[in-house]
Amino acid sequence: MSLVKLQQLAKKRSVEFVDLKISDLPGLWHHITVPVSSLNRNLFSSGVGVDGSSLPGFSAIERGDMIALPEATTAFMDPFFERPTLSMICDIKDVGEKIMPYSRNPRRVARDAEKYLSKIKPGLRSIVGPEFEFYVFDKVNFFQGPERAFYFLDSKEAEWTSEQDDENLGYKIPYKKGYHVAPPMDRTFNLRSQICAMLTEVGVDIKYHHHEVGGGGQHEIETTFVPMMKMADQSMLVKYFVKNQCFREGKSATFMPKPLFNEPGSGLHVHQYLADKNGSVFFDKKGPANFSKIGLHYIGGVLKHVDSILAFSNPSTNSFKRLVPGFEAPVAGTYSVGNRTACIRIPGYQRNPKTMRFEFRPGDGTMNPYLGFAAMLMAGIDGIKNKIDPGLPLDKNLDELPPDELSQIPQLPTSLNKALNALESDYDYLMPGGVFTEDLLANWTKIKRAEVGEIRVRPTPYEFQLYYDI
Repeated sequence: MSLVKLQQLAKKRSVEFVDLKISDLPGLWHHITVPVSSLNRNLFSSGVGVDGSSLPGFSAIERGDMIALPEATTAFMDPFFERPTLSMICDIKDVGEKIMPYSRNPRRVARDAEKYLSKIKPGLRSIVGPEFEFYVFDKVNFFQGPERAFYFLDSKEAEWTSEQDDENLGYKIPYKKGYHVAPPMDRTFNLRSQICAMLTEVGVDIKYHHHEVGGGGQHEIETTFVPMMKMADQSMLVKYFVKNQCFREGKSATFMPKPLFNEPGSGLHVHQYLADKNGSVFFDKKGPANFSKIGLHYIGGVLKHVDSILAFSNPSTNSFKRLVPGFEAPVAGTYSVGNRTACIRIPGYQRNPKTMRFEFRPGDGTMNPYLGFAAMLMAGIDGIKNKIDPGLPLDKNLDELPPDELSQIPQLPTSLNKALNALESDYDYLMPGGVFTEDLLANWTKIKRAEVGEIRVRPTPYEFQLYYDI
């Protein structure tokens, strides 16, 4: 969208403010708001000054001055501001003699990954379509102090509220029985529809939404396929709209992978393929699972580097409380057709050769989509360049394999610490084209090791149950 069209839109919608949204390195949005009078050429050439040292994962305080430079194509009318507000997503730029790309800017990483694909395979684009799983709670309280720590979550849908529910109307969702339940058990369908309609208004096309397996208020919204960089921006929008509309309705949404003990975790499954002007290049009617050589090599690259990919696709200690057998959790480093226990699944129901794809299942909503999508793409490109053969698909239920067979199948890392160890020993595939940099990787690892350390020194309630009277 040109500046003139933006100004016309602002006038038509009586815009009073322009909100500039910035992704930090871990993947949280920050924002700064300027009056609509600032919507001019200078805003797009010089940006707005910000303190990079106050944004997690960015510059040290001695060189904190940075520039937030908005991208006009990301503009949308923000429905969560009382005064009419136009929002745009920004890149963070380094300040020197001239404005320069910043190595730790997550949007730069995704954009450069797309450029590298165009260099290696001219005419191909990376197409992505995630599944966003999340929980919606009616009450959320948590606190951590030296003398006490607790969390309390509640959902009116969950069967655990049956005794104290003052509605006395029944219709509670039993444990792990929430998949595609219909109203009145599904109490949040109107809220999901409202969120999806709002997302459609800002250019995020929806494939469908539904209640997920978790009886304590788990839901899913799936978007249609778009190019990777655009989908990374849209992923940030989806989380923003879900959290804010739920908050507006007096509810609390979380993309935390495992908020509830012994209930299904929430993932962010990433469907992906490479496409030319005719559609997916992953389709071959005569290939294994109808996959082409280039598609299989892409899978081979992802499987080869999957342990280190998890440092970006599952970058929280909580991520690995979800990646356990028994909850359709993808815990094995293999691929399959229609088998949800493998970390890569080729959907058995797909029939359109133009969208032939696979699904990377381990990822979750703590992922910074710019970094996570880029890491998967770079691994796939490495597989194509080196013609990495993933072997034949494994179509057995991995949760039911005997120990001797299971021991022959690579297992995913069981902790964030192990995923970070994998990243430190396997990162060369991320470096071509300057997509990832040693500076970014070192800082990312430093931040995540610190999170591991903070969790390690804090006792949990269950430890009291186990050890208090020992």
